[in-house]
Amino acid sequence: MMIPARMFAALYDAMLAGSEDAGLRDRRRELLAEARGRTLEVGAGTGHNVDLYPETVTELVLTEPEEPMVRRLRAKAGTRARVIQAGAERLPFDDGSFDTVVCTLVLCTVPDPRAALAEITRVLAPEGRLLFLEHVRSEDVRTARWQDRLMPLWRFAGRGCHPNRDTAATLREAGFGLDRLDAGALPKAPPIVRPLISGVARPR
Repeated sequence: MMIPARMFAALYDAMLAGSEDAGLRDRRRELLAEARGRTLEVGAGTGHNVDLYPETVTELVLTEPEEPMVRRLRAKAGTRARVIQAGAERLPFDDGSFDTVVCTLVLCTVPDPRAALAEITRVLAPEGRLLFLEHVRSEDVRTARWQDRLMPLWRFAGRGCHPNRDTAATLREAGFGLDRLDAGALPKAPPIVRPLISGVARPR
């Protein structure tokens, strides 16, 4: 059982506000500065990234699976982007149709991250890149154990979020090479979701 989608969408911006103001928005902006060409953001939520895309993005498409989030996303995106309701595991786009794909705080939540990464690989153009920013399993053994213990409760509160996923390993297992991998911390976040990675990956 999880927190209802409508309630989660209503609370989402408030839940992230402290982290955004304390540096998360700056990390988003730094990452998105590398977006180029036709760009797809998977799991765009309520649209925290919309205003941060550079002029090098020639077309912006946003997907989000949950209808309460989609409503808020469309209001935020306005005419800046096309919004499509779709899950990450089944993207309604042609093969090789995007130069850049973006995932921020998404791969922790998708039901099947390997299927989502297979779809991202499919829709990326040759030489296309995945930009990612995700909270992940801690390298500290004690914290990782707490992530495992508290995962069922956090999944309820975070609407399916898994705080203990080793996303860098999953990217490699899915056939991505990591051009850049930076470690950090999600500011003003509980310890079990504080470990953070960001970077650039390409399908091998």
